[in-house]
Amino acid sequence: MVDEAAEEISKGNYDEAKNILNGIKDNSEKINHHGKRADAIVKNMLQHSRTSSRLKESTDINALCDEYLRLAYHGLRAKDKSFNTTINIDFDSSIGKINIIPQEIGRMLLNLYNNAFYAIKEKQKQNPGGYEPSVTVSTKKMNSAIEINVKDNGNGISQNIVYKIFQPFFTTKPTGQGTGLGLSLAYDIVKAHGGEIKVETKEGEGTEFIIQLPV
Repeated sequence: MVDEAAEEISKGNYDEAKNILNGIKDNSEKINHHGKRADAIVKNMLQHSRTSSRLKESTDINALCDEYLRLAYHGLRAKDKSFNTTINIDFDSSIGKINIIPQEIGRMLLNLYNNAFYAIKEKQKQNPGGYEPSVTVSTKKMNSAIEINVKDNGNGISQNIVYKIFQPFFTTKPTGQGTGLGLSLAYDIVKAHGGEIKVETKEGEGTEFIIQLPV
């Protein structure tokens, strides 16, 4: 295209040369955008495939859930000061500490929180008045496991695609806004801990992720 532009300039066809130069500019911007996206995907793939050398530690799961919830919320607020939501917390104080890899469970929680905040933010854009966004995080002690629930009142996920959400590279977000590895990574982390993760969702009403970790 540079050669074409030079040729048009030599012929005195400046308007055509400008069009070609604008095309070069547009292409460069697209290359930059998709290059960054490819970079993010590769980094996520490396995280996704790596084997953790970290050891399990006795961890206060309630404190961990709270810490990463605040991290996700304030991270979003740093990018968008206008964003506000009601955050509901209901932690079971009888859980005590459990043996987990805190950095890995923290990463899993961060993915779920970011998805919840994204969902309510998108719904808020579509319903500027009358909609009250909220995210609820709760923990509960069961017989041989503890349960973590992350619930939002966003748009929910279509039943046509809900079965795909834990697959690598599948994302409901627009191109460039998600690599589709977040929930896949979360799934692998929970499974590596011997736990289970499932989703309950209703279109137009919201989504709830339920994580069970063995004690």
